Amino acid sequence: MQPNDRGACLNNDMKANRLLILLSIILLIITACKKEADPDPAPSSGKICFEFHHYCDGLPLDFDIRKYVNAAGNEYMVNEIQYFISDVTLHGADADYTIDAWKDIHYVDTDIASTHEWKVFDEIPAGDYTGISFTFGINEEKNQSLMFTDHPESLMFWPQYLGGGYHYMKLNGKWLDTNQFERPYDFHLGIGQIYDQQSGEVTGFIQNYFEVEVPGSSLRIDVGEETLIDLVMHVDRWFKNPHTYDHNYWGGDIMQKQDAMKVGCENGWDVFGVLSVDF
Repeated sequence: MQPNDRGACLNNDMKANRLLILLSIILLIITACKKEADPDPAPSSGKICFEFHHYCDGLPLDFDIRKYVNAAGNEYMVNEIQYFISDVTLHGADADYTIDAWKDIHYVDTDIASTHEWKVFDEIPAGDYTGISFTFGINEEKNQSLMFTDHPESLMFWPQYLGGGYHYMKLNGKWLDTNQFERPYDFHLGIGQIYDQQSGEVTGFIQNYFEVEVPGSSLRIDVGEETLIDLVMHVDRWFKNPHTYDHNYWGGDIMQKQDAMKVGCENGWDVFGVLSVDF
Protein backbone atom coordinates (compact mmCIF):
# COMPACT_ATOMS: atom_id res chain seq x y z
CA MET A 1 0.00 0.00 0.00
CA GLN A 2 1.34 3.42 -0.95
CA PRO A 3 1.56 6.27 1.64
CA ASN A 4 -1.29 8.16 -0.06
CA ASP A 5 -3.50 5.09 0.17
CA ARG A 6 -2.79 4.78 3.91
CA GLY A 7 -3.75 8.43 4.40
CA ALA A 8 -7.01 7.98 2.55
CA CYS A 9 -7.89 4.96 4.69
CA LEU A 10 -7.12 6.89 7.87
CA ASN A 11 -9.36 9.74 6.74
CA ASN A 12 -12.19 7.33 5.93
CA ASP A 13 -11.81 5.64 9.34
CA MET A 14 -11.94 9.01 11.10
CA LYS A 15 -15.09 9.99 9.20
CA ALA A 16 -16.72 6.67 10.10
CA ASN A 17 -15.80 7.11 13.76
CA ARG A 18 -17.22 10.64 13.79
CA LEU A 19 -20.45 9.39 12.21
CA LEU A 20 -20.74 6.65 14.85
CA ILE A 21 -20.13 9.17 17.63
CA LEU A 22 -22.76 11.52 16.16
CA LEU A 23 -25.32 8.73 15.87
CA SER A 24 -24.63 7.69 19.46
CA ILE A 25 -25.22 11.24 20.67
CA ILE A 26 -28.52 11.45 18.76
CA LEU A 27 -29.69 8.14 20.24
CA LEU A 28 -28.78 9.33 23.75
CA ILE A 29 -30.78 12.54 23.23
CA ILE A 30 -33.82 10.63 21.94
CA THR A 31 -33.64 8.19 24.85
CA ALA A 32 -33.33 11.01 27.35
CA CYS A 33 -36.31 12.81 25.85
CA LYS A 34 -38.44 9.67 26.08
CA LYS A 35 -37.48 9.21 29.73
CA GLU A 36 -38.25 12.85 30.54
CA ALA A 37 -41.57 12.91 28.67
CA ASP A 38 -44.67 13.00 30.82
CA PRO A 39 -46.58 9.73 31.05
CA ASP A 40 -50.05 9.49 29.51
CA PRO A 41 -52.44 11.59 31.61
CA ALA A 42 -54.82 9.71 33.83
CA PRO A 43 -58.38 9.50 32.46
CA SER A 44 -60.70 12.23 33.79
CA SER A 45 -64.02 11.40 32.20
CA GLY A 46 -66.89 8.92 32.19
CA LYS A 47 -69.90 8.04 30.10
CA ILE A 48 -73.63 8.61 30.35
CA CYS A 49 -76.60 6.60 29.10
CA PHE A 50 -80.25 7.69 28.98
CA GLU A 51 -83.18 5.29 29.06
CA PHE A 52 -86.62 6.64 28.13
CA HIS A 53 -89.87 5.56 29.78
CA HIS A 54 -93.48 6.65 29.29
CA TYR A 55 -96.01 6.88 32.11
CA CYS A 56 -99.59 8.02 32.46
CA ASP A 57 -101.32 8.82 35.75
CA GLY A 58 -98.23 7.66 37.63
CA LEU A 59 -97.92 4.20 36.05
CA PRO A 60 -96.28 2.75 32.93
CA LEU A 61 -98.34 3.72 29.89
CA ASP A 62 -100.64 1.07 28.41
CA PHE A 63 -100.97 1.58 24.68
CA ASP A 64 -104.05 1.07 22.49
CA ILE A 65 -106.47 0.88 25.42
CA ARG A 66 -108.99 3.70 26.00
CA LYS A 67 -108.59 3.76 29.76
CA TYR A 68 -107.35 7.27 30.55
CA VAL A 69 -109.28 10.45 31.34
CA ASN A 70 -107.55 13.81 31.00
CA ALA A 71 -108.16 17.01 32.99
CA ALA A 72 -110.87 18.11 30.53
CA GLY A 73 -112.75 14.84 31.06
CA ASN A 74 -111.79 13.37 27.69
CA GLU A 75 -111.61 9.57 27.74
CA TYR A 76 -108.61 8.68 25.59
CA MET A 77 -105.97 6.18 24.54
CA VAL A 78 -102.43 6.54 23.24
CA ASN A 79 -101.33 4.56 20.18
CA GLU A 80 -97.77 5.81 19.67
CA ILE A 81 -95.36 8.62 20.56
CA GLN A 82 -92.38 9.86 18.56
CA TYR A 83 -90.26 12.86 19.52
CA PHE A 84 -86.87 14.55 19.47
CA ILE A 85 -84.78 15.93 22.32
CA SER A 86 -81.63 17.91 21.61
CA ASP A 87 -78.89 20.03 23.19
CA VAL A 88 -78.84 17.99 26.38
CA THR A 89 -76.83 19.91 28.98
CA LEU A 90 -75.38 18.72 32.28
CA HIS A 91 -75.12 21.62 34.71
CA GLY A 92 -72.03 21.61 36.92
CA ALA A 93 -70.89 23.76 39.82
CA ASP A 94 -67.91 25.02 37.82
CA ALA A 95 -68.95 24.49 34.21
CA ASP A 96 -71.76 23.04 32.11
CA TYR A 97 -71.35 20.31 29.51
CA THR A 98 -73.54 20.09 26.40
CA ILE A 99 -73.65 16.78 24.53
CA ASP A 100 -72.52 17.23 20.94
CA ALA A 101 -69.57 14.95 20.13
CA TRP A 102 -71.32 12.41 17.89
CA LYS A 103 -74.96 13.42 17.76
CA ASP A 104 -76.77 16.14 19.63
CA ILE A 105 -80.32 15.17 18.61
CA HIS A 106 -81.92 11.95 19.85
CA TYR A 107 -85.09 10.41 18.43
CA VAL A 108 -87.44 8.37 20.62
CA ASP A 109 -90.16 6.14 19.19
CA THR A 110 -92.39 4.08 21.48
CA ASP A 111 -92.71 1.46 18.72
CA ILE A 112 -88.92 1.06 18.27
CA ALA A 113 -87.23 -0.38 21.35
CA SER A 114 -83.72 0.53 20.21
CA THR A 115 -84.56 4.25 20.47
CA HIS A 116 -85.44 3.89 24.15
CA GLU A 117 -81.74 3.82 25.04
CA TRP A 118 -79.19 6.50 24.16
CA LYS A 119 -75.60 5.60 24.96
CA VAL A 120 -74.00 9.00 24.56
CA PHE A 121 -70.77 9.00 22.59
CA ASP A 122 -69.24 11.94 24.49
CA GLU A 123 -66.64 11.55 27.20
CA ILE A 124 -68.22 13.56 30.01
CA PRO A 125 -65.87 15.35 32.44
CA ALA A 126 -65.98 13.56 35.77
CA GLY A 127 -67.61 15.32 38.68
CA ASP A 128 -70.91 16.24 40.28
CA TYR A 129 -73.70 17.86 38.29
CA THR A 130 -76.70 19.65 39.76
CA GLY A 131 -79.14 18.68 37.00
CA ILE A 132 -80.00 18.11 33.35
CA SER A 133 -81.78 20.31 30.83
CA PHE A 134 -82.56 19.87 27.14
CA THR A 135 -84.46 21.31 24.21
CA PHE A 136 -87.73 19.57 23.48
CA GLY A 137 -87.77 19.41 19.71
CA ILE A 138 -85.03 21.02 17.62
CA ASN A 139 -84.01 24.65 17.68
CA GLU A 140 -84.46 26.98 14.71
CA GLU A 141 -80.82 26.85 13.59
CA LYS A 142 -80.66 23.06 13.47
CA ASN A 143 -84.19 22.20 12.37
CA GLN A 144 -83.51 22.07 8.64
CA SER A 145 -85.48 20.10 6.05
CA LEU A 146 -83.85 16.94 4.64
CA MET A 147 -81.17 16.64 7.34
CA PHE A 148 -82.57 13.17 8.11
CA THR A 149 -82.52 10.92 5.06
CA ASP A 150 -83.22 7.54 6.70
CA HIS A 151 -86.25 6.08 8.45
CA PRO A 152 -87.57 6.51 11.05
CA GLU A 153 -86.36 10.08 11.63
CA SER A 154 -87.13 11.11 8.05
CA LEU A 155 -90.81 10.30 8.63
CA MET A 156 -90.92 13.11 11.19
CA PHE A 157 -90.70 15.76 8.43
CA TRP A 158 -92.80 18.90 8.91
CA PRO A 159 -94.33 20.11 5.61
CA GLN A 160 -92.34 22.88 3.99
CA TYR A 161 -95.35 25.16 3.56
CA LEU A 162 -95.95 24.89 7.32
CA GLY A 163 -92.38 25.87 8.20
CA GLY A 164 -90.26 22.89 7.14
CA GLY A 165 -87.83 20.94 9.27
CA TYR A 166 -89.22 18.20 11.51
CA HIS A 167 -91.94 17.54 14.06
CA TYR A 168 -90.94 17.99 17.67
CA MET A 169 -93.42 15.30 18.61
CA LYS A 170 -96.20 13.09 17.29
CA LEU A 171 -98.49 11.85 20.04
CA ASN A 172 -101.24 9.86 18.33
CA GLY A 173 -104.30 8.25 19.81
CA LYS A 174 -108.09 8.33 20.00
CA TRP A 175 -110.64 9.98 22.27
CA LEU A 176 -114.36 9.60 22.92
CA ASP A 177 -116.11 12.77 21.70
CA THR A 178 -119.30 14.37 23.04
CA ASN A 179 -121.40 12.15 20.78
CA GLN A 180 -119.68 9.04 22.14
CA PHE A 181 -117.84 8.43 18.90
CA GLU A 182 -114.19 7.34 19.06
CA ARG A 183 -112.17 9.81 17.04
CA PRO A 184 -108.44 9.97 16.25
CA TYR A 185 -106.35 12.84 17.54
CA ASP A 186 -102.93 13.88 16.27
CA PHE A 187 -101.32 15.87 19.07
CA HIS A 188 -98.44 17.06 16.91
CA LEU A 189 -96.01 19.80 17.96
CA GLY A 190 -93.72 21.67 15.60
CA ILE A 191 -93.27 25.04 13.92
CA GLY A 192 -96.39 27.21 14.07
CA GLN A 193 -97.77 29.47 11.39
CA ILE A 194 -99.18 32.99 11.22
CA TYR A 195 -102.05 33.35 8.73
CA ASP A 196 -103.45 36.35 6.93
CA GLN A 197 -107.02 36.70 8.17
CA GLN A 198 -108.43 37.55 4.76
CA SER A 199 -106.49 35.38 2.31
CA GLY A 200 -105.66 32.52 4.65
CA GLU A 201 -102.08 32.59 3.35
CA VAL A 202 -99.16 31.87 5.65
CA THR A 203 -97.33 35.13 6.44
CA GLY A 204 -94.86 33.94 9.07
CA PHE A 205 -93.71 31.16 11.36
CA ILE A 206 -93.42 30.64 15.11
CA GLN A 207 -90.70 28.51 16.70
CA ASN A 208 -92.36 26.37 19.37
CA TYR A 209 -89.39 24.38 20.69
CA PHE A 210 -88.86 24.87 24.41
CA GLU A 211 -86.37 24.17 27.17
CA VAL A 212 -86.97 21.50 29.81
CA GLU A 213 -85.23 21.51 33.18
CA VAL A 214 -85.55 17.98 34.52
CA PRO A 215 -86.36 17.97 38.25
CA GLY A 216 -84.44 15.61 40.50
CA SER A 217 -81.74 15.01 37.89
CA SER A 218 -78.58 15.66 39.91
CA LEU A 219 -75.90 13.10 39.13
CA ARG A 220 -72.23 12.22 39.35
CA ILE A 221 -69.94 11.15 36.54
CA ASP A 222 -67.20 8.81 37.78
CA VAL A 223 -63.94 8.26 35.93
CA GLY A 224 -64.19 5.30 33.58
CA GLU A 225 -67.76 4.51 34.64
CA GLU A 226 -71.16 4.85 32.93
CA THR A 227 -73.96 6.72 34.68
CA LEU A 228 -77.50 5.59 33.80
CA ILE A 229 -80.35 8.14 33.82
CA ASP A 230 -83.93 6.85 33.59
CA LEU A 231 -85.97 9.68 32.06
CA VAL A 232 -89.76 9.44 32.07
CA MET A 233 -92.40 11.28 30.03
CA HIS A 234 -95.63 11.73 31.98
CA VAL A 235 -98.10 11.73 29.08
CA ASP A 236 -101.09 12.97 31.12
CA ARG A 237 -99.24 16.20 31.91
CA TRP A 238 -99.38 17.34 28.28
CA PHE A 239 -103.08 17.97 28.87
CA LYS A 240 -103.33 19.71 32.24
CA ASN A 241 -100.82 22.24 33.54
CA PRO A 242 -101.04 25.21 33.30
CA HIS A 243 -103.74 24.77 30.65
CA THR A 244 -106.56 22.25 30.50
CA TYR A 245 -106.36 20.76 27.02
CA ASP A 246 -109.71 19.62 25.61
CA HIS A 247 -109.77 17.36 22.55
CA ASN A 248 -113.40 18.31 21.96
CA TYR A 249 -112.43 21.96 21.68
CA TRP A 250 -109.23 21.65 19.64
CA GLY A 251 -110.26 18.73 17.46
CA GLY A 252 -108.17 15.92 16.09
CA ASP A 253 -105.43 17.69 14.11
CA ILE A 254 -103.49 20.71 15.39
CA MET A 255 -100.54 21.08 13.00
CA GLN A 256 -102.10 24.27 11.60
CA LYS A 257 -103.51 25.51 14.90
CA GLN A 258 -100.80 27.59 16.57
CA ASP A 259 -103.03 28.37 19.56
CA ALA A 260 -103.43 24.65 20.27
CA MET A 261 -99.71 23.95 19.85
CA LYS A 262 -98.91 26.88 22.13
CA VAL A 263 -101.08 25.32 24.85
CA GLY A 264 -99.34 21.96 24.37
CA CYS A 265 -95.85 23.46 24.51
CA GLU A 266 -96.62 25.55 27.58
CA ASN A 267 -97.87 22.38 29.29
CA GLY A 268 -94.61 20.62 28.45
CA TRP A 269 -92.53 22.27 31.17
CA ASP A 270 -93.13 19.46 33.72
CA VAL A 271 -93.82 16.51 31.43
CA PHE A 272 -90.37 14.98 32.03
CA GLY A 273 -88.92 13.64 35.23
CA VAL A 274 -86.41 11.09 36.50
CA LEU A 275 -87.27 7.58 37.63
CA SER A 276 -83.77 6.87 38.87
CA VAL A 277 -80.10 7.76 38.54
CA ASP A 278 -77.63 4.87 38.75
CA PHE A 279 -73.95 5.75 39.23
